[in-house]
Amino acid sequence: MMKTIFEKFPFIDNILKGMGQIMLQENRWTGLLFLIGIFMGSWQGGIAILLATSVGTFTAMKLDYDKSEINAGLYGFSAALVGVALSFFFQTTILIWGLIVLGAALASSIQHFFISKKIPVFTFPFIFIIWISVYLLHHFTQIPPSEMISAKPENVPYGEFLTPINGFGEVIFQGGVFSGIIFFIAVFISSPVAALYGLAGSLLGAYISYMDGESLEGIHIGLFGFNAVLSAIVFSGLRKTDGLWVLIAVLITVGIDDFLIDNNVLTEVGGVLTFPFVAGTCLTLLIQKICIPKKQN
Repeated sequence: MMKTIFEKFPFIDNILKGMGQIMLQENRWTGLLFLIGIFMGSWQGGIAILLATSVGTFTAMKLDYDKSEINAGLYGFSAALVGVALSFFFQTTILIWGLIVLGAALASSIQHFFISKKIPVFTFPFIFIIWISVYLLHHFTQIPPSEMISAKPENVPYGEFLTPINGFGEVIFQGGVFSGIIFFIAVFISSPVAALYGLAGSLLGAYISYMDGESLEGIHIGLFGFNAVLSAIVFSGLRKTDGLWVLIAVLITVGIDDFLIDNNVLTEVGGVLTFPFVAGTCLTLLIQKICIPKKQN
């Protein structure tokens, strides 16, 4: 029945895949579970991600971008993150809803520019738009922060054991334990290898940050693990060498993450977001390109 619905309404399928692509999964069920997990944390966030992903996908369709790329959800994930981020940072006024629509359309267009140039930038369109939006909104408006951003982390026993799972939740601005579990399951049903490498990356990121003296509260809620989750997923695979590249990517990503946070480099524009993931992954891809001859790639 569901297959028939997706065939009859491909736009729905594209939207869900766009959400799944937040963690690099071209899977409608992954996207659906992400949506459920976000609604569990905040109805505003749920509506925001639905609206933003729809706008990003619709923009790509109207601008006649490659149909296979649209079907894969490649024009939805950065737009989706724009929607969730704005609804997370600010109370959802009319201006914020308008910016979600505008930002989602712009994210789709920027994504297309880099895709057409065959330059891997992952979530950079989202980062760029949010940095500018947060800076302008903080300096030129009086819109108060959302309830989510000022909420205290959940008081859950055995938090240390849940730290790696919380890293999955924080990828999409969710601090709740159950959202993290749902997100992990969402990736696992699409790619067990990616999910397990992501878990390992989150754990390693948390451990390195602990050794670096970062905030224990921040580590436990996943703030020092979510970028590592994404970097690990990118390089995950069944070959023995994949584990090495995951390790290299996570080490670089966490190093960038801790450095930026320790020096408050991006506080004024909303924080590091997924920039350490983008920078760490691109540097690892560059190292990979230098170390591995084309014939073996």
